[in-house]
Amino acid sequence: MDVDNSKTSHQATGSALLFHASGLHARPAIKLTKLAKRFQADIAVGIAAAGPWKDAKSIAQVLSMKVPSGETLHFEATGVDASSALAALVALVNADFELSQDPPDAPQGADSASP
Repeated sequence: MDVDNSKTSHQATGSALLFHASGLHARPAIKLTKLAKRFQADIAVGIAAAGPWKDAKSIAQVLSMKVPSGETLHFEATGVDASSALAALVALVNADFELSQDPPDAPQGADSASP
């Protein structure tokens, strides 16, 4: 039996405790959505492991969650780079949205090293 890899999806899930003092307000939400957009995978975020889910690439949907500090953010990703996307997003939340450089496994663009 042949397997059609073009239709095979990779899935990944993960979670991270949101400890940013102001919760998921505009600045961290923008960082989260910008990072999510760097991946091909479809990425959803929620405050419960069973959802409801919001599109992690939509700033409006992420902000509408109004997540306070102390909540756990749950992520689901489907696509060829799902595992990399989840690792990067969990790292971002765990670093309190202050990653000093690109997270590992994130797709790289042009060299953006600062002088």
